[in-house]
Amino acid sequence: MAFLFHKFQEAVKTLAKSPTFARDPRQLQFDADINRLFLYTSYNLLGKNAEEADAEEIIEMADKASFEVQQMQVQENVHSQIKSFCTSMDEILLRNEKGVHDPLELSQQANALPHCGRASDSMGSNDLPTKNPVVPKRRSLSLAEVSKRLKDQIGYQLNVRPSQISHKDAGQGLFLDGAVDVGAVVAFYPGVVYSSAYHRYIPGYLDEKNPYLVTRHDGNVIDAQPWGSGGDEQELWNGKKMVVNKPDRVEKGLDSLNKPLEESQVDDCDNFLERRNPLALAHFANHPAKGVLPNVMICPYDFPLAESSMRVYIPNVLFGNAEVNTQAFGNFWFKSGVSRNDESQVPTLKTVVLVASRALQDEELFLNYRLSNSKQLPEWYNPVDEEY
Repeated sequence: MAFLFHKFQEAVKTLAKSPTFARDPRQLQFDADINRLFLYTSYNLLGKNAEEADAEEIIEMADKASFEVQQMQVQENVHSQIKSFCTSMDEILLRNEKGVHDPLELSQQANALPHCGRASDSMGSNDLPTKNPVVPKRRSLSLAEVSKRLKDQIGYQLNVRPSQISHKDAGQGLFLDGAVDVGAVVAFYPGVVYSSAYHRYIPGYLDEKNPYLVTRHDGNVIDAQPWGSGGDEQELWNGKKMVVNKPDRVEKGLDSLNKPLEESQVDDCDNFLERRNPLALAHFANHPAKGVLPNVMICPYDFPLAESSMRVYIPNVLFGNAEVNTQAFGNFWFKSGVSRNDESQVPTLKTVVLVASRALQDEELFLNYRLSNSKQLPEWYNPVDEEY
């Protein structure tokens, strides 16, 4: 596997310099990121029994396949990993008292999960939104207990503790306890998702006082500050508890549809989100110190809302009115679990995950922040080589 990974690394460096990506700098960077993510996540999908011919085929595809095809494949690769993670979480939290996996029980509990009325409407469903959804029965485990059990299943867990960066402003860092291979999804970036239509509502966005924001290439911003470090208790959580600080820049408390802010503050999906997600800690990953390369990279993940049984483990909610988000800026439709020739389409939630850019074991996770729009870059920030 080490030999095959070396081939992939060489392919990453070669393709990053391809004239195919010679467009505007922002698009260039995004195309290069997708190209790398395609190689890394496809390599991860090969598994331990990969053969050189398989690796050669993926490298050839990375060189010849269109950006759209690679982007779709990245989504499918990441979705496959997250689906496996959700299965592991179900096994930990939805076991019966005897510890025996009961498919019928899991099915009934999955069906008991509240659904988002708007998502159902978008898919043509006539189901009415659940006003008083039933929270499925889950095991009373603490976040630390869930994390430990998850490590037993997937081989690693995440811990937040003082960073190893020797700078007074380093603060907390995100550490991997265990081992993962290159291309593995190691963390979710939790919080409230704001489309470009609602950037003015993001607390601390305009004055750059919120350190827990991440921006996707499509303009969606995720604010992880309200999520904190997760929680130890089950709770019915539709996101309204997350947005603690109400925007103070909104004229007369009206949004772009002239509706009171309270009515469109958070998309009114009564989703039961599992606060005990041990991987929802990506916002604690630091920018690397000078001379240190990042070991994880941002990957946009468009979660298909049709996957209702997985929704509980996706630690994000949408801010604002879904119609405004779609009408003003369009929507990327991800075909999940169907043939590319199938025309059925489902709405997605724009999220972010962190993907390992090399094999990792018992180390701090570092992410290239790519700061560029600050009035003055912070003292601790050191630009990373453009290939990263």
